[in-house]
Amino acid sequence: MNKPNATMARQIAQAASAFERQRTGKTPRSVTVVLSDTTLVITLHGALSEAEKALAKSPEGAAQVQEFHRRLFTNASESLRQEIKRITGVEVREATAEVEPATGTVVGVFTTGTTVQVYLLAHSVPSGSWSGTEPGDDESKGQPTNVDA
Repeated sequence: MNKPNATMARQIAQAASAFERQRTGKTPRSVTVVLSDTTLVITLHGALSEAEKALAKSPEGAAQVQEFHRRLFTNASESLRQEIKRITGVEVREATAEVEPATGTVVGVFTTGTTVQVYLLAHSVPSGSWSGTEPGDDESKGQPTNVDA
């Protein structure tokens, strides 16, 4: 990733971490930011409290945790959307959040009218076997930036 984009990604990761701490009282363990064309994906690792993880052990509890975080994100995400606009210079048209209760991961997706499918893998793919770009694409796109919170 080139320096300006890496700096921008780091700023977004820090803003997302601060947003999560403000809205839930818990700072995520780490934050991953990936930008590809018009889609920005922010993954907050270790974002659920111990109580939420305990509640999420049952299917009903997991559904409650997911719904709680979706509603909280919907009602409180405007400040993060504005911060993303300030950092990138691009308005956020759509935003949603999904929670993986088993791992405590929260994924925020900010798009400009794109359908997004997000898959949380069981573990990381070795960087040498994954480029994240298509031939002819700008090398800086699709590359994740991790920030420990």
